[in-house]
Order: sequence, then C-alpha cells, then structure tokens
Amino acid sequence: MTTRTDPAPGSARPNLAVRVWRKLLDSLPISAPRAALYWGIASLVANVLIIFTGGVVRLTGSGLGCPTWPRCTPESLVPHPELGIHGAIEFGNRLMTFVLAFVAVGTALAAFRVRRDGLPRRDLRLLSLIMGFGIPLQAVIGGITVLTGLNPYVVAPHLMLSMALVGLSTVYVRLAVHRPRNGTGRWGRRLAWLLFAVMWVVVWLGTIVTGSGPHSGDESSFRTGFDPYIVSRIHATSVQVVVGLTLVALLVLRNRAVVTLLAVEVAQGVIGYVQYFTGLPEPLVAAHLVGSALAVAAVTWVVVETYPSASADPHEPATGTGAAPLLVPGRGPSDPPSVGDPSSAD
Repeated sequence: MTTRTDPAPGSARPNLAVRVWRKLLDSLPISAPRAALYWGIASLVANVLIIFTGGVVRLTGSGLGCPTWPRCTPESLVPHPELGIHGAIEFGNRLMTFVLAFVAVGTALAAFRVRRDGLPRRDLRLLSLIMGFGIPLQAVIGGITVLTGLNPYVVAPHLMLSMALVGLSTVYVRLAVHRPRNGTGRWGRRLAWLLFAVMWVVVWLGTIVTGSGPHSGDESSFRTGFDPYIVSRIHATSVQVVVGLTLVALLVLRNRAVVTLLAVEVAQGVIGYVQYFTGLPEPLVAAHLVGSALAVAAVTWVVVETYPSASADPHEPATGTGAAPLLVPGRGPSDPPSVGDPSSAD
C-alpha cells in the first residue's frame, strides 16, 4: 500500500500550474523521445511549407492581396470578395502562422517531456523555445513587408528568418534521433562551418537576385535596381564555390549528410540554370525556393554531424576524434540523444 508523504520542511511544493503541466505531459499517449522526434519533423516540414506558400504569394502577384497589416483591410481581418484570388492567397499564407504556432507548442511540450536518466533535455528545450519565439517575430517582419510595399530589403530578412527556423528545426530533429554521432576533428568542423557560412551567402545572394527580377509579388512593388544578369552571375559563382567546398567535405567527412547536401546542390543547380534560360517560369522558381530550404537543412545537418554525441556515462569520453563541446549550450554530458531508448521517457 502506497502512502503519500508530505513535502519535507522547507521544500516548496509545485504550484497548480506546474502540476497541471506535468500531468498533461505524462498523459500523452506516445513515448516522450518519439514524440520529440515527430514534433521536430513536423516543425521542419511546416517551416519549409511556409517558405513555399510565401513563394506562391510572390509568384502569383498576391503580395499585397491584403493591402495592410495586421488586418487584411483597414475595416476587416479577413479579405473581402472584391480582393479576389490575390486576397485569398495572401490571407491563406497569413493563416500558416497559426499552423506554425500550433506546431511550435507541440514541439515545446515534447521537448519539456523528454528526460534522460532523470535529467531534462535542455538542448531540445532551448531549441524549441527559440523556434517558438521566432514565429511571432516572423509574423511581424511579414507585416512590415506589407506596410513597406514589399520592399525587397525587408522581404530578404523575412525569408532569411524562415531559413534560420528551418536550420534550427534540423538541429532539433538530429539531436532527437537516437543515433550516435561520431564527430570529427577540428579541421573537419572548421570545414563544415565554412561550408555553412558560404551556403548562407548563397541564400542571401539569392534574395538579391529575386529582388532584382520580375517576380516582385505585386506590379507596383519596389525593385533593387541591380542588373539581373550581373547579380545572377554573382549568385551562380557563389553556388560553384559552395559545390566545390561540398566536394572537399565529401572527401574529408565522408558521411550521409554531405552526400545529401551534394545531391540537393546538384538538383538546385539544374533547376537554377533551367529556370534562368527558360524565362523564370513560376513552377521552377517555386521548386528552386523549396530547394534552397532543403539546402539549408542539409548544410546544417553537416555541421551537427561534426560534433560527437555525448556519452551517457560522464566518466566515459565522447565518441569520435577531436571531441568538441556540443553544438547547443546548456546540455550536460549525461544528456545524449534519446529517441528509441525506453529508459529516456519520464
């Protein structure tokens, strides 16, 4: 027979909100590690999806389908029939924010539920909170793009933030997967970070090309004024650099992450050249945009793989050569990835 013991003198009993929170987490029907992985994948997919829907808004000329923000019109939160298909497309993209918010809450709940040897997964908790705060920030920047008439210098950080959320979701998913990372030496990690940095330059240059091209999101929106041919050539040169670095990384790191990145880059290169020489057809531009998100996810995976998994035994060294501190701060040596390990559930 189990008897309830009162809290020790001087100890604080959790308040009602904390007890309800714990009860909610414990009542979820799926194991904590697997839930963390599934919600992480959902976060990754949702952030790639909103990049796609944002591209659809731009490619259909619906960027100002709702001419103001946070309302769709000065009188209404939703589009009026007279706004037509453009209003519906823009408003549908705005609704994606609520999908992202829902996924972010689920991801945070899953992250706070996971434990390893009784210790919380602080890495997953931190990532889930950063991603969660990124969503309202993304909505605000999106509103500013509308209020500034789709200024390309505001649209660019709007896309870059979405790409950053894709990268963070990738880190979350990889840390939630119960598969050891062997890591690599110092020079391998430096190469991965160099590749990561150049990839972000490629993505940023892609926003300049877009801001100089015909797909502005609205006929009246401001353009950068740069020569599309020149900025496209600069962008193509940066792509060649990143592919070259990827080939070097393939020889040095020799893992699935680099192979995946190279495959994405080859596909992106083919789509990029075809769209350029065929007059930028909308379906190819949309595919190229999604490919950019996949490239960011893949290069982030490459970086994560260069960091060895932590050992469950604090007296046992981490796997891999040239072990380095974990990529995400706030995680102890006894707190490794736990998906698939039944002992990691609460």
